[in-house]
Parts: sequence; C-alpha cells; structure tokens
Amino acid sequence: MSRRSLSLSTLSAIVVGLGATSAAHGAGFQLLEQNASGLGNAYAGSAANPENASIIYYNPAGMTYLPGVNVSGGINLIKPSFKFSDNGNSRNPSAPGLPGSGLSGARPTGGNGGDAGNLGAVPNLYGSWQLNEQWFIGLGIGAPFGLMTEYDDGWAGQYHSNKFEIKTINVNPSIAYKVNDKFSMGFGVNWQHIDATYKKKTVVPVALPGGRTVFTNGDADLNLKGDAWGWNVGFMLQPTEATRIGLSYRSKIKHTAKGDTDIDNIGPTGQSVSFDAKASVDLPDTLILSATHQLNEKWELLGDISWTGWSSIPDLKIRNSGTGARDDDLPLNFRDTWRIAVGTTYKFAPDWKWKFGLAYDQSPVYKAEDRPTSLPDNDRYWFSTGVQWQATKNTTLDLGYTYLYLRKTDIDTTSGNALTKGRVAGTYDSSGHIVGLQLSSRF
Repeated sequence: MSRRSLSLSTLSAIVVGLGATSAAHGAGFQLLEQNASGLGNAYAGSAANPENASIIYYNPAGMTYLPGVNVSGGINLIKPSFKFSDNGNSRNPSAPGLPGSGLSGARPTGGNGGDAGNLGAVPNLYGSWQLNEQWFIGLGIGAPFGLMTEYDDGWAGQYHSNKFEIKTINVNPSIAYKVNDKFSMGFGVNWQHIDATYKKKTVVPVALPGGRTVFTNGDADLNLKGDAWGWNVGFMLQPTEATRIGLSYRSKIKHTAKGDTDIDNIGPTGQSVSFDAKASVDLPDTLILSATHQLNEKWELLGDISWTGWSSIPDLKIRNSGTGARDDDLPLNFRDTWRIAVGTTYKFAPDWKWKFGLAYDQSPVYKAEDRPTSLPDNDRYWFSTGVQWQATKNTTLDLGYTYLYLRKTDIDTTSGNALTKGRVAGTYDSSGHIVGLQLSSRF
C-alpha cells in the first residue's frame, strides 16, 4: 500500500488536551486543584484567602499578606469515573469496508469500554519572598489543565477514542505591590509545556483497480508537544479588618503543539505509516471574584464566582502533513461557563480548623451530539470538607476531600463524521473523588 493511498480521519479527542496532568475534575478539562489547602472549602474564596504561598496561582496580590519567606507544596489525587452504557444505537463507521474490517455501519461488538476514568496526581509547589514593606516576589509551579480517559480495547467508541492522556507543567513567576493597608495588586507571567498522547482506531482508504475506494482500519497513535506563554493579574481589597475581596484574571494561552501520528496494523497486511501533525488551540481565560469574612474568632465565611471563556474553542483544526495526509475540522461548540462556590472554616481547637464547601461547576459541553468520548463531561456539584493543623507557629498541614456528583450524561455523537468515526450513543454514569495534602511553612 502506498503512502499516498492513506489518509487520517479527524483526531477528535485532542480537544480534551493541550491542557494538563493526567486527571481533571474541574469542568471541562480545567484543574482547579492548584493547592490542597483550598480543597476542603471547594475552593470558595480562592482569590481572597492568602493562607499560604499557593495564593500566587489564584491571586498574586495575596503575596502581600505573607511576610518573610513562605513555601507551600502539596498534591491532589484525583479519581474520576466514566462508565458508558450503549443504548443500542451505536454504530461502526459507515464507510464501505474491506471484508472483515467491521465497517459499513455495523453494530460494534466490543462492549462499553469499562471505566474510562483513571487515578491522576496533580502536584504543586510555591514560594514567596518579601523584598521590603511594599514589594513581594514569588514562583508557582502547577498544572491548570488536563485529563486522562482510557477505554477497554475494541469498545463501541474505539473510532472516537481509546486513550487520551495529557501532562503539562505551568511555571508562574509573579510580583506584588502593597499600595497601602487596604489595597494590593500583583502580576505574573506563565510558561506552559504540554505533552499529549491520543490513541484510537482509525479508518484508512484503499484504492482498488478501476478507481473504486474501500476502507480498512488501523491503530492511530498521536503524540504532540508544545510550549506557550500567558499572563495573569490580581487585586486585593480589604475594606474592613474582617473582610477581604479578591479579583484575578488569567489570560488565554495559545498553544501550537507539534508531533507525529503513527498508524499501525493497517488492514490484513499490518502495514504502518507516519505523518507530521500540528494543532492549535486557545486555552480559555478565567476571571475570579472572591470574598472572605471573619465572622468571629471561630467562624470564617468564604465565597466566589468565577467565569471561564471556553468559547475560545469553538472547533479544532488538525493539520496533517505528508503524502496522503489531509486536514480536518472537529466542531465542538463549547460555551463559556460559570462556577459558584461557598464555604466556611470553623476553628474547633487552638491548633485545628475544620473546613466545609459546596460548589456548582458548569460544563462547557451541553449537547449530547457535541460530547466527545474523550471528555464525557457534564455539570458537577462539589461536596467538600477538610482539616487544617497548625503544627508549629509557622507550619500548617492541610488535608482535604471532595466528592463530585454528576447527573447521568447522554451522548449521541458522530464527532462530525459518521463515515469515518461511526456513532456513539448511550449514557455515562460519572463521579469523582479528590484527596489532597498541603504543607506550608514561613521562615
């Protein structure tokens, strides 16, 4: 088979990527879990709660509340669950196939794919340094986007996705200025690296004598890497001794990731071919408005509302180069989203605090026909709790837990092309668990 006779179908599931580490459970593929100290409050008050140096990510202006040198590091373990149930309407690609290819719209026979959710670890590390009474600098390292889904081999949606995994690192040097006792502002730049892997069954055309074209299949393996820059800014207002208000904004980050696609096991002869691949996507900007209020010596109230500009990804254009390669366009129709969170902290002993939080997190995917199998997302509800221990005068340890509830999620998608991808129709039963640990010290 010549290289010219081969072409790629759309690499659809890459949309979930160009993002972050191996498990996501903010809406879409956003990772809110940039510390564990806020997990117990469901990240309510995130931009107005400078408990430790991790405030660098949520609002760099908060560094002005951290005297001396501060270091904070932690990890969140995230276990999502995505269990698909076929409703009987799923179909293989409808392209006319070679004998034994399983194409031409036949019913898939490989099952529901098991649990596509996988355990992921999201680490973070921060440090801040007070230069003088007014100026502060800091550095944050984390992963604000990411996802991993992996299905059993041969499942009903194998032409949409078998495995998608993203790993990223975000490095965020920041500076803050204390204008006076009531107002501070901060600014940061972000360097972000992406490493994405995507595997699925793909349809390959075969030219027969007489000008007739039929199709067989192969195993596609896409690997992309890229670097990009963005920025963030934040402001902190303290109108009273007991009340803080934080406002922060993180810019879009335009990624152009490059790599290659290998297609193996093509047809009965098991041939292979490779293409150069490239994809560009604007990861969304975010805006957070937060507030905290110290009600009395024991109780603190927290809340915020945040907006994410997911409409920056209306579709995904894939560029494939090489003999026989072709470009494709995957419609996504992402919508902008809102998240609302409320929480409270109760100091029940001199060195102990108990944290609670609730949140509603809107998904950018809102139609069954737009829902990719690599991102079977829906609106989710956060139920969070945690404890904080003041181990010494300058050291705290946080342990948090969140249960994420999602309603049953319908999917009925061809990913824009029933000819080469087939149809996936059914329901997802999804949920998530997050456990986080954070250690923070001041010197």
